[in-house]
Amino acid sequence: MKEDRDYCSKHIAYFSMEFAIDQALKIYSGGLGYLAGSYMKSAYDKECSMTGIGVLWTEGYYDQERDYEDYMKVEFRKKRYYFLKELTTVDIKIHNETVYVKAFYLYPSLFKTSPIILLSTDIEENNFLARAITKKLYDNDEDTRIKQEIVLGLGGAKVLDAIGKKVDVYHINEGHALPVAFYLYSKYKDIEEVEKRFVFTTHTPIRAGNESHHIVKLTHLGFFNGVDTEEVKKITNIYEDDFNLTLAALRLSKKANAVSKIHEKVTKEMWKDYVDTSNIVSITNAQSKRVWASIDLYVALENDEDYQLEAIKKRYKKELFEVVADQTGKIFDEDTLTIVWARRIVEYKRPGLLKLKIERFKHLVERAKHPIQVIWAGKPYPFDQFGINIFNELINFCSGLKRAAVLTGYELRLSKLLKRGADIWLNTPRLTREASGTSGMSAAMNGAINMSTLDGWFAEFAKDGINSFAIPEVDTTLDYEIQDDRDSTNLMNLLEDKVAPMYYEDREKWNTIMKNSMNDILPYFDSDRMLDEYYKKLYEID
Repeated sequence: MKEDRDYCSKHIAYFSMEFAIDQALKIYSGGLGYLAGSYMKSAYDKECSMTGIGVLWTEGYYDQERDYEDYMKVEFRKKRYYFLKELTTVDIKIHNETVYVKAFYLYPSLFKTSPIILLSTDIEENNFLARAITKKLYDNDEDTRIKQEIVLGLGGAKVLDAIGKKVDVYHINEGHALPVAFYLYSKYKDIEEVEKRFVFTTHTPIRAGNESHHIVKLTHLGFFNGVDTEEVKKITNIYEDDFNLTLAALRLSKKANAVSKIHEKVTKEMWKDYVDTSNIVSITNAQSKRVWASIDLYVALENDEDYQLEAIKKRYKKELFEVVADQTGKIFDEDTLTIVWARRIVEYKRPGLLKLKIERFKHLVERAKHPIQVIWAGKPYPFDQFGINIFNELINFCSGLKRAAVLTGYELRLSKLLKRGADIWLNTPRLTREASGTSGMSAAMNGAINMSTLDGWFAEFAKDGINSFAIPEVDTTLDYEIQDDRDSTNLMNLLEDKVAPMYYEDREKWNTIMKNSMNDILPYFDSDRMLDEYYKKLYEID
């Protein structure tokens, strides 16, 4: 462990809008939080000098429940965390008003993470509007979202100074914490001093998806920590009214990274016409083996006991199917090929691709020979009615099918159950739209075989028919409707002609693919490797 301590002694402040640490701490929405959570776990395991900076969301993201008609219902409830320690309080300026930010400390020993400081404005010292800033993760009001980012970046940096924490590198996970750069600029009055200390991870693979706001609005709200608007334009080289957070971060940071090799190419192409941006490298996302991997399955793998692998998977499926029965009234069979699609509900991830060919899908789930059973789960953004409609349409579609179900409450606990109980972990994003993705990594650590389009991390992992099943690529220049039609046809062909017959008729080959998947996912897609790469590729910036 001494070697690890020497290797990562430089102190990193890691800013993230969300951290998925434990089921009991509901301050995350999805993949960004899962990544940050695994990162904190690896930093703890390797005894690295790192502090996480996040927000203590009073109402979390939201609680996903069902209404009387069984459709999705969004619930916001106040969360209380008695295991956090009050640390200190700082004041910041938002819209020329003083806002107090209280810092809470998450002990490393509690969930075996690096120290994490969580920030809240929902305290008695603030008025009603200020208290509302840290109530809902990713509030749908633009001004509130900007204020949240000010609290994270500016408030977080001030807390670190207030407690006397010496920071060598400030690392922001996405552009949300960008105000930290302007805090550093206010402190050092030298852009080179900012660049020495500031690095950036980008996750968004399309230009329109990168957050931007009118520069006057940002100035009035205090996003730039008092730095004059003309000075902001000068140091970021952004003279348009539309101020893009990603572009600014790329120009203020010494180094930046994309989160997969494909994403690196997409990101460089996206920003190629913009001068003075930092060098972008790829550091592929990963997940913590310690958190996600099934010890029982890996013992059976090491002992080369296929019968044990099958028995453990069947036990895991039974545990998952108890949840299915509880939520939907449907009894699933442990001997039936089980496909799980579970992740954030958003259009480009195409949760409905599997059922696009309705008659073929119904035949697969209803037939007596080689049937499949399917589970969907995931959270749409709570204020995205289009995403909620997608989720409810899945519920409606599955209502008449005994072997198809939709589960609510997709959080850490359910995520683990789904990954352990899945035979196939299905991922269907349109090509180049998935920056990385991580759910399939932890699924593979639990004996689920990935079946996916060749995007994000999966393109670096996949050996079709050896450790996974790859959905054949389609021409990405085609209209989305045509792409979806061809991807759906390829997916159904793969299921009917290869996957289902192998599962039922050639278990030796199936088990070989499962074992190859479990072996190949480690160590490269373990977050320990990711941590090493961040120290080598991003944090060595002197």
